[in-house]
This record gives sequence, structure tokens and C-alpha cells, in this order.
Amino acid sequence: MLSFLIPGLGQMYNGEIGKGILFLILAFVFAALMIVLIGFILYPILWLYGIYDAYNTAKKINQRNAYPGQQYQRGY
Repeated sequence: MLSFLIPGLGQMYNGEIGKGILFLILAFVFAALMIVLIGFILYPILWLYGIYDAYNTAKKINQRNAYPGQQYQRGY
């Protein structure tokens, strides 16, 4: 889960380069906004949403690329 390390990195790995760059830019902006305290609220929200989005996108890609007859494993 690359988005856990750096917001936007998981999206870039999944091939969504534009979305990943947007997340990365927003992460820098929200980190800078920590000076005026609103960043302490916005940055964690962006970070958690980035993890959620990268995971769901990867799951959809894996389902789409599964071999015919192969069942997708849920991972739990």
C-alpha cells in the first residue's frame, strides 16, 4: 500500500498518474496549511481517502485482469 507511505503514490502505481499527482500536490498544500491548523484536519482526511481509493482501484484492476474461470480472492 504505497499510499500509506506517500499520498498519491498508490494512485500512480495503479496507472492513475493525474490523480496521483493531484493527491501529491494536495498533500503538500495541506501540510503547509498545518501552520494555520486547518491542515491538521485536511491532511489526515486526504491521506485516508488516498489509501481507500488506491485499494479499491487496485481491486477493480485485479478483477478486470483475472483469467476466465479464475475467481478473485477476497484477501481475508
